[in-house]
Amino acid sequence: MHFHILTLFPEMVMSGLETSITGRAIKNGLLSIEAVNIRDYAFNKHNSVDDYPYGGGAGMLMQAEPVYLAYRSVEEQIAGRRAGGEEKKPRVVYLSPQGRTFSQEMAQELALEEDLVLLCGHYEGIDERVLEEIVTDYVSIGDYVLTGGELPAMVMVDAISRLVPGVLHNDVSAEFESFQDNLLEYPQYSRPEVWHDKQVPPVLLSGHHANIEKWRREQSVIRTAKRRPDLLEKAQLTEEEKRLAREVTGEEDA
Repeated sequence: MHFHILTLFPEMVMSGLETSITGRAIKNGLLSIEAVNIRDYAFNKHNSVDDYPYGGGAGMLMQAEPVYLAYRSVEEQIAGRRAGGEEKKPRVVYLSPQGRTFSQEMAQELALEEDLVLLCGHYEGIDERVLEEIVTDYVSIGDYVLTGGELPAMVMVDAISRLVPGVLHNDVSAEFESFQDNLLEYPQYSRPEVWHDKQVPPVLLSGHHANIEKWRREQSVIRTAKRRPDLLEKAQLTEEEKRLAREVTGEEDA
């Protein structure tokens, strides 16, 4: 999978993504991540890409042309990689608090793309005209405002990358983590068997795999009911699991 991040701060993006799991995946050829510096496409000697907004207001706005030229460089690169130089518009995600909230479901959807362009805004945003021309998706990582789109872009790349086959050593771990089936992950334990007088749950030491899976599923339901009851609305639960969730949330007594 190929990630193309349009940004004013390429060093910030790459210093984070070239480490840990994503860094290893890049070295193994499973991912490619490039940070395209929008300033390289400025049309003045100072490489400035911002200007005052029409109509007044606080702050500066990123201009349309440098953003568009940076995007076109990526589009041409993608076409050059395709057989016959076919031009196909890639998914272009603009990181914005006005977008849909990023989720595990969205990560799974985007992980199917061959190329994904992430556009990072700064200052007071980007000229609306270029957004209308190139952006296919508006995505937010939460209801708060950051100084730019670089951190959200890194969050998205991390979440999406681990769903690309081969990126994780154990692909099963991507399948059974938090938010699978809209349930949080069950608690996990490692050695020693007793730590600070706290014992590992005996069922995990039993070697009885069916009982272990049953316990883990119950713990996922309990944990979700306690910490993220909103997720239960979309979870596929048995009647017994629904009763367990109601006990945890106190609805059983209502």
